[in-house]
Amino acid sequence: MSTQSRIEWTQRTWNPTVGCTKISPGCKNCYAETMARRLQAMGMRGYENGFRLALRPERLFEPLHRRKPTVYFVNSMSDLFHEDVPFASIREVFAIMERAPQHTFQILTKRAVRMARFCAGVDVPANVWLGVSVEDRSHGVPRIAVLRAIASGVRFLSIEPLLQPLGDMDLTGVHWAIVGGESGAKARPMKPEWVDDIKRQCDAAGVAFFFKQWGTWGPDGRRRSKTDNGRRYRGRTWDAMPDVASGP
Repeated sequence: MSTQSRIEWTQRTWNPTVGCTKISPGCKNCYAETMARRLQAMGMRGYENGFRLALRPERLFEPLHRRKPTVYFVNSMSDLFHEDVPFASIREVFAIMERAPQHTFQILTKRAVRMARFCAGVDVPANVWLGVSVEDRSHGVPRIAVLRAIASGVRFLSIEPLLQPLGDMDLTGVHWAIVGGESGAKARPMKPEWVDDIKRQCDAAGVAFFFKQWGTWGPDGRRRSKTDNGRRYRGRTWDAMPDVASGP
């Protein structure tokens, strides 16, 4: 069933698909892969094959059983637009989201081109937010232009793990940016000046800014637990959410 999430920018996760494959530097230390292997070792149903991609049709109707308005992160353990997920299966997911207008569904992908190809043939429901991962300049930043071309009520960026300065970005049509550093034993550091530049650009473009975490490396360049480094950036917590009335 769907589960309550510890991810700061959502409420629950819904995984009608599990598993994925790596396609860019942001995938190197994938948290979902580590978690899937842990769940496999625990004998958790749905993770019998670890992080190998699998459709879980028995989970498809879960949001319909919850009446309370809820923010769902769709496929926290996968990528809905993975090349091996048929468009027919993605259409089923979109049909469920449309049938649950009381909920908000956040879809995040590194496969922006495939998302755009799919969305060209459908009307994206008003309660569906579409986002792309932006971890670096060469792989992540080009996804922003692809996202911008999709008609969606809310478009967002997950700039996590932030691996390098991103330079000037065109944030036209973007409503929300989540920024965070990497966590885990092999985490790569994020520098405060990289975050400063993104925050400056978000302010200039009117994009809601959400600082998720420093991760394993603190703003002082010291390695600590993710909890010890915390979420405060420049002396405060930044939890801005997008204006859902902003339109496509």
